[in-house]
Amino acid sequence: MVAEGYRARAAPYLDRVVGPFLGSTPATLSTAAIGLAVAAGALALAARWTTPIVFLGVAVLIFASGVFDALDGEVARRTKRTSLRGDLLDHVLDRYADIAILLGIAASGYASPVLALLALVTLLLVSYMGTQAQAVGAGRMYAGLLSRVDRLLILTGATFLLGDLALPWPWAPSAPLVTLHLYGATFTVLDLALLWFVIGGQWTAFARARAMYRSLPPAS
Repeated sequence: MVAEGYRARAAPYLDRVVGPFLGSTPATLSTAAIGLAVAAGALALAARWTTPIVFLGVAVLIFASGVFDALDGEVARRTKRTSLRGDLLDHVLDRYADIAILLGIAASGYASPVLALLALVTLLLVSYMGTQAQAVGAGRMYAGLLSRVDRLLILTGATFLLGDLALPWPWAPSAPLVTLHLYGATFTVLDLALLWFVIGGQWTAFARARAMYRSLPPAS
């Protein structure tokens, strides 16, 4: 939960952004968030036949999707339109957004499909642990190394770096996609992000499960 710790600092900036959207419905903003996520996945897939420079656009779309995802809940709270249906819709669309982005990255040719699949399964497990805690009465759980905000920021940074290093800068490396050689394996910037999703995500899922288990009363 690295990024979550800065939520209070980000609040003033969110206040400035949310104003123009107070007239919109939370559902409209949620739809915009999933639409941008699907567009990001589609553009990442298009990189397979074009150039890695398009990942600059992917980074912008992922970031914009995250902003709209934050706005829908904030607008719902400020306009007193929070509801169980809205909460359910938000969680469902968030999962589909994760799937769309990671599937596009997996098929882009610039990341390991195996790592992308493991990352996707892990992120779904992390989200499940958070909502399962709420289901058993332990309250919604956000603890751990990898919240959704963290992974959106990491994906934004990784895709931007991948696209930026593909530009013909004088200081650009000759093989910008290759970031690390380890035991004969080659990892790209996206691979490293996905690898962290697997490691940090599994740790987060385990930490949430343990905290949830300890908060529940023992069997009589």
